[in-house]
Amino acid sequence: MPSYTVTVATGSQWFAGTDDYIYITLVGTEGCSERTLLDKPLYNDFERGAVDSYDVTVGENLGELELVKIEKKKYWVQDDWYCKYITVKTPSGDYVEFPCFHWLVDDKEVVLRDGKALLPKDDKTRLVKQHRHKELESRRKTYRWREWQPGIPMSIDANTHKELPRDIQFDSEKGVDFILNYSKAIENLCVNQFMHMFQSSWNDFADFERIFVRIKNTISEYVMQHWKEDFMFGYQYLNGCNPVMIQKCTKLPEKFPVTHDMVADCLEREMTLEEEIEAGNIYIADYELMEDISPNSTDPCTLQYLAAPICLLYNNSQSKILPLAIQLGQTPGKDNPIFLPSDGQYDWMLAKIWVRSSDFHIHQTVTHLLRTHLVSEVFGVAMFRQLPAVHPAYKLLLPHIRFTIAINTKAREQLICEFGIFDKVSDGGG
Repeated sequence: MPSYTVTVATGSQWFAGTDDYIYITLVGTEGCSERTLLDKPLYNDFERGAVDSYDVTVGENLGELELVKIEKKKYWVQDDWYCKYITVKTPSGDYVEFPCFHWLVDDKEVVLRDGKALLPKDDKTRLVKQHRHKELESRRKTYRWREWQPGIPMSIDANTHKELPRDIQFDSEKGVDFILNYSKAIENLCVNQFMHMFQSSWNDFADFERIFVRIKNTISEYVMQHWKEDFMFGYQYLNGCNPVMIQKCTKLPEKFPVTHDMVADCLEREMTLEEEIEAGNIYIADYELMEDISPNSTDPCTLQYLAAPICLLYNNSQSKILPLAIQLGQTPGKDNPIFLPSDGQYDWMLAKIWVRSSDFHIHQTVTHLLRTHLVSEVFGVAMFRQLPAVHPAYKLLLPHIRFTIAINTKAREQLICEFGIFDKVSDGGG
């Protein structure tokens, strides 16, 4: 009688193994095998990281293998299992691999196709066409859309991380990694020792050095030595965490009336400001998104403020980006002056600090949260709802959205929700 050798790989992450019963059914173009229990006498099957092989005997040749059905049934208590893949050696000696990469939870079954990337037009039999349809039908029930808040991109329908499908939750190692990294950050920042410094005004710039006393590397020390200098301020526009704000300035906006006389001492090419603009040497960063946002109130004893600055930058003859002028609001006037490098040391330094503060808020909420996390989740949920596992685009996209939906759900649960971390620590609030 024909015999197939089935090799089953269990995931290596924590708690991936199971003591439950595992059954397999092989489905081919000419027939299917009986439902077969995968079990070796006196052997602990499906341990974490294990690769186990079993013989499945069939009464007749199954033809070309199309599907593999895996079922998990409770032994004593429900014991989730993570299956990486199944490889089947046919009686003719061919090997067919069926990727899985799924958690089997409760008494669950999974039907797998082989690992070849296939479009709908490549499905030749009714069976695989039905499988493609049923897989998406099931996924659309699991991965549902929801509008979390008006104006926020659509997200998955889950209030907490625990409500997510098991396949897209953080695995145990990732969860522990987050906790350890958070604890390390708290330790580095010495928050417990210096928490009072966040609840009142800074007394001295040296306070920053006290806060970061445990972070020691060449880059951090260099930045601590030079952060007050104009070249470092400009350098961060291209090499900092938010290098998307700087734009070529082709014409000065009316709301930012910088004149040549204001900045003439900073220009190095014997050209007027207008000529420098035409030559492509002037750049601008405009934080008008910050206008009209009400500042948060994390401490009733301390007033908090937000700025919506505009910053003019100059690419000098040494190809360094330097700040030329800063206006802290969007509407010019006597109460909204233009600050210049020629102003007093601390006036100019504070103007740059306000720009950096606004850059932080735009980076956190727009560049990072919106354009990285939330927009990626839209593609992630759409992928699960629209693309079966055999689709080539699914195979390409899957690694790039791993844990994206999980971390976004945690953000909505703990970070940007009402009374969340943003409400407690950020000037912009949640």
